[in-house]
Amino acid sequence: MIRHRSPVSGVDAWGGRYVATAGYDSQLILWDAVKKTSLTRANHDHLVNQCRFTNCGRYLVSSSSDYTARVWTVPDLRLVSVLNGHDDDVEMAVPSPDGEQIATASRDHDVRIFARGGGLRHRLRGHTADVISVEWIREGRELVSSSDDGTVRRWSAESGAALQTVDLGGIESDTVVYADTGVLYVGNDTGEIVPIRDGVRPAIHAHRSGIKRLVYHAATRTLLSASYDRTIRLWDVLPDGGLHSRHEAEAPPSIWLRSAAFAAPDRLVFGTFGSGYATYDVARGAWDLGLVDDTPGTNAVRCAGGAVYTVGDAGVVCRDGRPLSDLGSLCNFLGEWRGRVVTGGHLGILFDAESGAALHQHWSPLNCCASFTRHGEEHLIVGAYTGEGLVFRTDADGAPRLVATLKLHDNAIKGLACNGAQIFSVCATGAAAWHAIDGFACERRVEHAHEKISNGAACLPDGRFVSVSRDRKLRIWSAEGVASVIPTPHDHSVKCVAVSRDGSLIAAGAYDGKVALYDWRRGEWRHTERASAFGISSVAPAADGDGFLASSYDGQVYAVRTAVAASSEAV
Repeated sequence: MIRHRSPVSGVDAWGGRYVATAGYDSQLILWDAVKKTSLTRANHDHLVNQCRFTNCGRYLVSSSSDYTARVWTVPDLRLVSVLNGHDDDVEMAVPSPDGEQIATASRDHDVRIFARGGGLRHRLRGHTADVISVEWIREGRELVSSSDDGTVRRWSAESGAALQTVDLGGIESDTVVYADTGVLYVGNDTGEIVPIRDGVRPAIHAHRSGIKRLVYHAATRTLLSASYDRTIRLWDVLPDGGLHSRHEAEAPPSIWLRSAAFAAPDRLVFGTFGSGYATYDVARGAWDLGLVDDTPGTNAVRCAGGAVYTVGDAGVVCRDGRPLSDLGSLCNFLGEWRGRVVTGGHLGILFDAESGAALHQHWSPLNCCASFTRHGEEHLIVGAYTGEGLVFRTDADGAPRLVATLKLHDNAIKGLACNGAQIFSVCATGAAAWHAIDGFACERRVEHAHEKISNGAACLPDGRFVSVSRDRKLRIWSAEGVASVIPTPHDHSVKCVAVSRDGSLIAAGAYDGKVALYDWRRGEWRHTERASAFGISSVAPAADGDGFLASSYDGQVYAVRTAVAASSEAV
């Protein structure tokens, strides 16, 4: 059976007959919804973010980080057209009600309308940040889009003209839907559902963390909300636009609540961190995870105590390639703290990586960590999806204790680094901040430190910080917060950064599998190689001091040696 090798980021269903899944392994898979078997697959040139059937079921549209959307026939997934023109990831592609046009939302800040055959009809400009979702409304006469700029915008599908801009107070939103009652519902990063009709109505506090997906089922007037608080809720949409909560369920650890769809009025399908989609039976309150097996993707690598540790999509911690503990869900990072190796991820739990013991539970996913010394004692800071920095120390008996929760940013912390005096953090908004280790006060903040999402941070031997971003730039930050902006050799988003053990080189890993080494003292890129055919998820200095280890979404760890003539090899 055809299966995904990386998490399922997008899912859709049609007519009780088909389910389609979009994966981080660049695959688009069509499934028989009754037999729950895969039928066929197609590929993009980079990870696939979402997919959507046309109303007639004859076509499937996919959106990808290869900067394209694509149209495929159903059921053979024969390529009909490639929708080119965006300059960044296409987050969503949605067919019009009649299936003749495709609307796309991209991180290049644009919404576009294409003919199904591929011709561009309109470029809709106005958003000032990444556009994450788009939907057709008013029977295909208009479009609505939501963006990281904190606005929702309506557009004329016929002329491409902007019709309305609704300011949500700067709060980002990942998802917007339109109900046949004439109300728009927006899910935002604070867990609220915001109704819009004749202006913004009072927000409904729906979840404890950001809402990642709203889905509307017109026949039953039911709204589904899915959140990073690990819950889903079903709402009855009332004639006046109000919502009545009628069902709530907690999602298993393997469910990725970024995507969902109605397969039937009482049957839902969801993306997962595994090899296939999951199903939820509303009437029975039961999850079916029969298609969800572990995938091999590795998200973090670290050398500690002379051993190589890895963790990834399956939540399995390995030491020197051998399984050590099973944490039950995707983990994003590995860190060292007072003789411990720690990890955490989508469940919001900080784990002891070796024993599997849960050390702390947070209300949102955990992304990264760093350690620092304060008052003579080593502390750990962990960055969360909702912008918090969780500071830990140990009690006299060695037990970890949360001593401070710092609001570092208003969005996901993507990288942390510490020198002797400061905590440096970068955020999904592109911002950077410096906080004093003594007292934790914010000393400096640069809102537009990067032009796009910041993805990682590290510290140089002289105390300066480095950061990388989707904008494909390396930045080295002075003590005054002024950046030296260094273009990288990468032509895809830069995912991670690390400094060699001797402090001489900076490694930057990208989503296309390349690793580039920068000599910061000489100001030159010394070496670039494609270590993997899949993306690089993290880089770490090698234990022997010779170069770096790079973990990949293909499940391998590659050695990238310092010598220019050296080539990468799996370890």
